[in-house]
Amino acid sequence: MSSKQANLLQGTLDLLILRALGLGELHGLGISRRIEQITEGTFVVKPGSLFPALYRMEEAGWLNSFWGESENKRRAKFYRLTKAGRGQLQVETQEWLKVSLAMTNALKAT
Repeated sequence: MSSKQANLLQGTLDLLILRALGLGELHGLGISRRIEQITEGTFVVKPGSLFPALYRMEEAGWLNSFWGESENKRRAKFYRLTKAGRGQLQVETQEWLKVSLAMTNALKAT
């Protein structure tokens, strides 16, 4: 792990996946790349973490999936947010904003 990368906190992966899919459907590798891009390389999500999370989120009704063709002409499973997933993105975003503000305040306290 490079010095720029960080470990994911509990619950962070779901929010990052929801956020990555907020602009449109992506296949698994595309989700991983998008997370790395939006976190400026801080989080690199490996398949062993990503795919179980995608499966769990699909089971929860936050995502749905379909088979399609990737940019390199290979068969790939694409994921998109459902209405419930968009709602969950809002809920989790608000929760993380509260947590990050609380942590910022705690770290600034004298």
